[in-house]
Amino acid sequence: MMARTWLLGWRGLCAALVLMALCWAPAAVAHSSSNSYLALSAPDGQLSLRADIHLRDVDLIFDLDHDRDGQVTWGETQARSAELKTWLGQGIALSALGQGCTLGDADLQASQHADGMYLSALWTPVCLGLTDVAHASLALRYGLIFAQDNLHRGLLKVDLPGNQSSALLSPERPEALVSVADSSAWRVFGRYAIEGVWHIWIGIDHIVFLLSLLVLAPLQSSRQRVVHWQAAQQARPVVLDVLAVVTAFTVAHSITLGLTITGWLTPPADLVEPAIALSVVLAALNNLLGFSALQRWRLALVFGLVHGFGFASVLLDLGLPTSSLLAALCGFNIGVELGQLAIVGVFLPLAWALRHTRFYRWGVVTGGSVAIVVLGVFWTLQRIGWLG
Repeated sequence: MMARTWLLGWRGLCAALVLMALCWAPAAVAHSSSNSYLALSAPDGQLSLRADIHLRDVDLIFDLDHDRDGQVTWGETQARSAELKTWLGQGIALSALGQGCTLGDADLQASQHADGMYLSALWTPVCLGLTDVAHASLALRYGLIFAQDNLHRGLLKVDLPGNQSSALLSPERPEALVSVADSSAWRVFGRYAIEGVWHIWIGIDHIVFLLSLLVLAPLQSSRQRVVHWQAAQQARPVVLDVLAVVTAFTVAHSITLGLTITGWLTPPADLVEPAIALSVVLAALNNLLGFSALQRWRLALVFGLVHGFGFASVLLDLGLPTSSLLAALCGFNIGVELGQLAIVGVFLPLAWALRHTRFYRWGVVTGGSVAIVVLGVFWTLQRIGWLG
C-alpha cells in the first residue's frame, strides 16, 4: 500500500513538473539571445561599415509579415526600406577623433547566415579630419534591438590596417572604442577573456548542461534507499567530483575549440546546435538513473567536445585578429573557464547546504532534471526545425 501511494505521488510530481516545464520552455526559448553582426573595415583605404540584423529581430519592431503567412520575405522588407534606413541611422553611430561621422544613405541588401535571412546595411562613412584610417581612434555605438530584447548582442569585427580586433556590444556596453593601441596582444587577451565570461553567462544551454552535471555532486548513491541518493558526509570527495567534471569539460571543449579555429574541423551549425541541446537532455536523464547513473566526468568529457564547437562558432562570429590569434584564443578560453567557475562557486555551496533536505533530492535533483529534460527536448526539436 505504501509502495502504491509512493508511486502515485511520484507520478503526480512528475506530471506537475513536466507541465510546468512545458509552460516555461517556450518562454525560455523566446528570450534566448540573438546576435547582430557589425563589421568595420577599410578596403582600398576607404572606411566601410556593415551591419547584419536578423529579419526575425527586425520583424519584432516593424511587423514586416504583411500577408500574415508566418514568413518575412525580402519583398516585404524592401517595402519598408525608408523606415528601416531611418531606424538603422538612429541605432548605429560612428565617431572619429571625438567627432561624429556622417553615415549617409544605407545600401540595403539581403544576406543569408547559418540561422536564417538577415537585413544587411552597408555605409561608406565620412569622418571630417580623418586622414589616416590605420591610426585613427574610432568609436562605434550600437543600440538596435536592446529595448525589445535585453539579451540581444552586437558582435563587432574590426579589420583595419594594423588593427584586427572584435568587441561584443550589449545594453550595458553599447559602445566600442577602436584604436591601434587596443590591438596589442595583452589587450586582445583581456578583451577576449571578457567575451568568454560573458558568453557562458548568456548561454543558457551551456549553463543548464553544467548544472545538470553538478547537481548530484553533494550526494552519494545508495542501493538500499528508495530515493537512490543520500547526502555526502565529507566535503573532499564532493570537491574532487566537481573538479573532475569541470576539468573534463574544459579539456574537451578546448580541443574542439582549437581544432575548429585552426580550420581542422568545421562541423555545420545545424548539427552542432541540436547536438548541444541533446547533450542537455542526456545529462539530465543520467541524474534520474539512481545507482546506475554514469560517471558525470565522462559525460562532461564526451559532450564537452560538442560544446566546444558551439564556443568556436561564437568566437568565429566575433572575428579573430590574425596578428594576435593565440592571445585571442587563450583569452576567450580562459574567460569561459572563469565564467564556469563563477557558476560553480555560487551553486556548490548552496547545494552542499541543502543536500540533507528532501527539497534538494526531490525538488532540485529529480524535479529539476525532469524539467531540464523537457526543456532540452524542446530545444532539440526547435533547432532541427520541427518547431517554429
